[in-house]
Amino acid sequence: MTGTPVDAGPQSQGGTPGEVFGAFLKLGLTSFGGPIAHLGYFRDELVSRRGWLSDQAYADLVALCQFLPGPASSQVGFALGMMRAGWLGALAAFTAFTLPSALILLVFALTAARISGPLGTGALHGLKVVAVAIVAQAVWGMARNLCPDRERAGIAVAAVAILAFLPGAFGMVGAIAFGALAGLALGRGTTQQVSGHVTMPVTRLQAGVCLSLFAGLLVVLPVMATGSQGLQVFDSFYRAGALVFGGGHVVLPLLQAETVATGWVGADAFLAGYGAAQAVPGPLFTFAAYLGAVLGPEPNGVAGSVIALLAVFLPGFLVLVGVLPFWDRFRSMAAAQSVMQGANAAVVGILGAALYAPVFTGAIGDMRDFALALLCFVLLMMWKTPPWAVVIVAALGGAALGVWG
Repeated sequence: MTGTPVDAGPQSQGGTPGEVFGAFLKLGLTSFGGPIAHLGYFRDELVSRRGWLSDQAYADLVALCQFLPGPASSQVGFALGMMRAGWLGALAAFTAFTLPSALILLVFALTAARISGPLGTGALHGLKVVAVAIVAQAVWGMARNLCPDRERAGIAVAAVAILAFLPGAFGMVGAIAFGALAGLALGRGTTQQVSGHVTMPVTRLQAGVCLSLFAGLLVVLPVMATGSQGLQVFDSFYRAGALVFGGGHVVLPLLQAETVATGWVGADAFLAGYGAAQAVPGPLFTFAAYLGAVLGPEPNGVAGSVIALLAVFLPGFLVLVGVLPFWDRFRSMAAAQSVMQGANAAVVGILGAALYAPVFTGAIGDMRDFALALLCFVLLMMWKTPPWAVVIVAALGGAALGVWG
């Protein structure tokens, strides 16, 4: 059985992997600002300028990827590459969009330990401080969108309480499960008429295999990883990528639980890398490339970076392909919408808990640090300064504090 191509207009098919690679390499070098900004760049380049698909098809595709766990902008890019040039096109889109930021963060990981002196260490401290502002902005924006009423705000608070008593990955899974059940009980979803079609050249058999792999790896990897550090690294980053709902910043607490809490990465190195990740174009999930390189136990360096990067992206792509043939029916179900509304509210609480620890407690040591973090927050929220520019301000401010301190 073959899938039905996307209802995207006459130019949606017939491209080449090379064409897809070139288009997404341009996007990977220029797409600053996080997942929402990336979706705007995609629309401008691929819908408006190149005419690969219609606005309606693009909107349907974005809705699908925002509904699923995983990196939404990278999932949209993967699907667009598949639409244009099949499976090789999907691989070309992922590689080209991800590679620039992954290479930059890998180089930073390999050289950051050699930075010394008050200027260098101060700049690294500034990268930790800017993480406070960036995560605070993410929590604020997500709370406004995903917790618009008292019930969902209550779910977010309950998620924080769960993590207070059960920290780590198990607490996060429990908080998301609680949110999903609470959302189902609230029943805020509505039955919708589906107007567009987001189907791809993916068979139901292929979709079933991908969904089975997605779930099977979650179960099997922890068992297989016993005695193998490489498989343990893959398992940890795969689990983090599989549980990300609600946006790229949510990967922060999941990766912290898998790397810092296990002693693989120091808290200072973790926050410095997260701050640096805000200054590069492309997907925020490439933060995994940095973490894989700075892991204490081997594999680390280039090998660890590649393992972590592939593992954190894989579950999002598996679940995307797995639901493509069934998406139109699934998204029209009121119960499915209710479950996701509750899970997304819990995600706000998870990110809010991460804002306190490790982000705030790990970066803010005195009033000067707090003043720098507040300056960065105001630049982001009120002045609408691009994140990469705010990162530069924080690094310069940290260097100045390092010299004058």
